[in-house]
Amino acid sequence: MPPVIHFECTKCGAWNKTEHPQTVCPKDGGVLYVRHDLENLKQSFKIGSLAGRVATMWRYAEVMPPAEPVSLGEGFTPMIASQEFPNVYIKDEGLNPTGSFKARGMSAAITMAKAYGLKKLAAPSAGNAGSALAAYAAAAGIEAHIFMPKDVPLANRVECESYGAHVTLVNGLISDCARMVAERGEKEGWFDVSTLKEPFRVEGKKTMGYEVAEQLGWRLPQGIIYPTGGGVGLIGMWKAFDEMEKLGWIGPERPQMVVVQSSGCAPIPKAWDEGKTTAEFWPEASTLAAGLRVPKAYGDYLILDILKKSGGVALSVTDEEIMDALHHWARVEGIFAAPEGAAALAAYRKLHDSLFFGPDDKVVLFNTGSGLKYLDVIDGQSGRPRPEPPASRHIGGIIGPY
Repeated sequence: MPPVIHFECTKCGAWNKTEHPQTVCPKDGGVLYVRHDLENLKQSFKIGSLAGRVATMWRYAEVMPPAEPVSLGEGFTPMIASQEFPNVYIKDEGLNPTGSFKARGMSAAITMAKAYGLKKLAAPSAGNAGSALAAYAAAAGIEAHIFMPKDVPLANRVECESYGAHVTLVNGLISDCARMVAERGEKEGWFDVSTLKEPFRVEGKKTMGYEVAEQLGWRLPQGIIYPTGGGVGLIGMWKAFDEMEKLGWIGPERPQMVVVQSSGCAPIPKAWDEGKTTAEFWPEASTLAAGLRVPKAYGDYLILDILKKSGGVALSVTDEEIMDALHHWARVEGIFAAPEGAAALAAYRKLHDSLFFGPDDKVVLFNTGSGLKYLDVIDGQSGRPRPEPPASRHIGGIIGPY
């Protein structure tokens, strides 16, 4: 795989060397982008190069981390045509390893962590990022330290512990978890792989953009609706579109990018509506969609800039609308979505009704994870009483009707 030429700060534009692991720009704390030598790559890396390659995100190896992949088969998830809405497609990220799109970013980040010789990794997580970190760290033989809100979905906690990660449950939000990672990191010798605090999780997430283009015949859709917590997937796809244009694979057209958040934690829609370039911290964040409960995204300035450049929009939906969409998708599309993913359908309904998207507009909705990771959350919203456990029956181990 071709080497990365440098890291570039998304705020000041400064270049940083790639020989050693980096977090954020040392000058201003800006998010670092990995930059590839696309001008030279375009001579040899062409659309035809993908023929016969493995159907994972590592099929785009030339623009991926330059090391032996730590892979569990992530990426190239299906693009499913909606049964209900013509020209609407559902990109089902719930079929990734560990059940969410977070597998992409952690595969790339831990690939480079192993290449750099890092021994201990740490991150805050609302759930699925922690599961992915734990799994890929286990596959790489690296120690993982994960800080999660104590009300994290049960599946995420059980997964992390099963993979052998060191889990700390925090009485607070993901922002409180992030503070604890930052405060203890240097003393404990952890390398921070938090959202946008290192460059390579974006590289994994950007493959969603490459896949959308490839699966739609190298013609980008009119719109992409993306459930947004930290926003790395949105940021990564936008970076992918820029790279593909420079490689000569697509033209200058871009989808209208749509951010959807929960009304109980909607810092990006609030900032968008107020015309701001950064978001304010959202107080008392609350939503059953754990991955959307991010009071302030580190890359908020990038997200809002992408919305502006793409002619997109940010909007919020209620938890009730999310749950209605979740059950509707299951019954109509046969897709059991995570609450975060179901928010994309709730958003599309609003944008369809308001004619933001017309019936002829091709729109991709991202289901970011599997509903199987949220059984306790979904069942807890059903209103059904919890069943009583069966009474013990001493029948000598007989199995069968009696």
